[in-house]
Amino acid sequence: MQITGVVERIIFKNADNGYTVLSLKTEDKQEITVCGTLPLASVGEQLQVEGTVKQHPKYGRQFLAEQVQTLAPSTLSAIESYLGGGTIRGIGPAMARLIVAQFGMDSLTIMDREPNRLLEIPGIGRKKLSMITESFRENKTMRDILLALTPYGITVNQAYRLYKTYGDLALAKVEENPYQLISDIEGIGFMTADAIAQRVSGFERESAARLFAGIKYALRDAQSEYGHTYLPADKLILKATTLLGVDGELLTDALDAMIAEDALVEQFVGEQRGIFLPYLSRLEANIAQKLVTLSELPAQNPLWDVAQYEADLHIQLSDSQKKAVKLALNAGVMIITGGPGTGKTTIIRCITHALSSAGMTFALAAPTGRAAKRMTEATGAEASTIHRLLEYNPAEGFTRNQDDPLIYDMVIVDEMSMVDVPLMNALLNALPRGTRLLLVGDADQLPPVGCGDVLRDCMASGRLPVFSLTEIFRQASRSRIVTNAHRINQGQMPILEEEDSDFVFEQLMTPEQVLDRLTALCTTQMHQLGTSEPLMDVQVLAPMKKGVLGVENVNRVLQKVLNPPAPHVPEHAFGETVFRQGDKIMQIKNDYKVSWQKVDRKGVLVEGAGAFNGDLGTLYRLDEANKSMQILFDDGRLAVYDFTQSDELDLAYCISIHKSQGSEFPMVLLPLCGGPAMLLNRNLLYTAVTRAKKKVYCIGRKDTISRMVNTVFSRRRYTALCQRLQEI
Repeated sequence: MQITGVVERIIFKNADNGYTVLSLKTEDKQEITVCGTLPLASVGEQLQVEGTVKQHPKYGRQFLAEQVQTLAPSTLSAIESYLGGGTIRGIGPAMARLIVAQFGMDSLTIMDREPNRLLEIPGIGRKKLSMITESFRENKTMRDILLALTPYGITVNQAYRLYKTYGDLALAKVEENPYQLISDIEGIGFMTADAIAQRVSGFERESAARLFAGIKYALRDAQSEYGHTYLPADKLILKATTLLGVDGELLTDALDAMIAEDALVEQFVGEQRGIFLPYLSRLEANIAQKLVTLSELPAQNPLWDVAQYEADLHIQLSDSQKKAVKLALNAGVMIITGGPGTGKTTIIRCITHALSSAGMTFALAAPTGRAAKRMTEATGAEASTIHRLLEYNPAEGFTRNQDDPLIYDMVIVDEMSMVDVPLMNALLNALPRGTRLLLVGDADQLPPVGCGDVLRDCMASGRLPVFSLTEIFRQASRSRIVTNAHRINQGQMPILEEEDSDFVFEQLMTPEQVLDRLTALCTTQMHQLGTSEPLMDVQVLAPMKKGVLGVENVNRVLQKVLNPPAPHVPEHAFGETVFRQGDKIMQIKNDYKVSWQKVDRKGVLVEGAGAFNGDLGTLYRLDEANKSMQILFDDGRLAVYDFTQSDELDLAYCISIHKSQGSEFPMVLLPLCGGPAMLLNRNLLYTAVTRAKKKVYCIGRKDTISRMVNTVFSRRRYTALCQRLQEI
């Protein structure tokens, strides 16, 4: 659909990404709200816009712009509105009237071709003329480039990103090598770049640039979608053949050429010829070298008095726990692993007390804010996210590194199963020789969201000391959550029919019945969960995103009953989601720039930046006037978001089990009633159950649980860290 009209007013514009909401008066005098990437739209301009009409749940009928063409203002009033609309620095409404009064319909032509004639206007001197001319040319250059990119099938949004990245060279960069856009421009993948290349002369289907880009993209996709750090050469060729639609022999030759040019790295992993992106090969090699270096340094050995620590803390350690404490205190690097109830937290608490008693310094860290908060609560010592420990800065990255290392006697990292290769590399770069490193985690949890499988690779290498905790302690053994988690992990059905248990199962046969029951438990029948605060105490976890019991639908239903619309409660609609003040919220992508404030345990106001995939919180305040939201995360950070950052957030009444990693909730509601086979596996069920601190309430079908218990997560990650450790 195409509409033409004059911009009446700019309702909202984000200078960073060009997203704009404006009112357009069409030729038949209708006013239509237009949204999209319209960075150069100004009041008074005539626009020809292509897109679709959509009924917004709150703001009514809107036109979503996909392509836009700016037409020259066609009337004196339109020219005056355009010049005075704020786009051109140095010209306001009053100055615009003077210019149009002097030059009439030739105003824009004179500003473009004879700008010195603006000196005829009272109030314009040489300094202001320079400002006006520079601003006018900047806008014209950007407009010309954006228009020149249109024939290549580039959307306005993509064109604006290109201009923000390349500036005046945007068109030249596209024509030189469209496939470079994949690396340089966020949101442009291989399919988009390939479509652009088909419109640029010189890029045939079998061109080297296309083959190289396709192979590299296949590797990146294997990393981002499946967590691999490399692919076997035959699997890479097969994947790239499907993507590119060309002969495998051509790709084999292209692959060899890329290896010869050091664009890719070849290394045998076992019997397989592994192909790596160079930076991932470097990261894995660096991790292996750093771990071995730390582990081989002779540790200083004070006389660790474990009996005294037990007395100080009023605890009694088992023989295996005592052994783990002593080994960890005397090792350069050590891994402690075990399931729920096996005493990992007690060991950390004892180790930190021992270090403090000896006058030694330590740092506690975890991959997520919630996991760090749990460490703090369990040990009484301040813990932080790994990003915060390394003082991540959006402009500079990790500011604590080999040039500015962390100075501690020991660094203890919990929830290691969640740590991916890039984050582990950053941590190790900041640890100088002589620092002890203790890695704690549950190897039976799901692998990290990012690439690699650091904890399991380190354990499997045999190169680092590993202490596995298997004994379930008496207090934990009374918890059916703990015993059922271990049964699930061992391939046994959990015990379901038991009264007065912290693991409750209720059989219902259809997804609709399960959803109705889940809703009732969170509203009218909260007493059955033992809480009057379901928003605070209960977290619904689902295996899937779609369907009746998928994350998206359950969120809509629970938001409706737990935080319904009210006359004085502000809300903001984004796509199909309505954000309402008071909602449970999750960060769904890493944003290293979002600013936050937090009062630490000493009462000091701390400022920082960064919110990460999986962070949970509450929509504390929604400011419609300033188009912003304040999110109070569970670890105390208060972060401010512009409405244009809404794609980073989602409702969190229900979250996926994958997203729950590293978190712990008082109660977990688990709807399990069928679903995609690939999502119904043992690891997923084990992870869900071990997220609950006080109660698991499982609703659904017993055969679904049985299916999950009997399905072992079998998707192997291709990683080389284990072998690299063994080879040093």
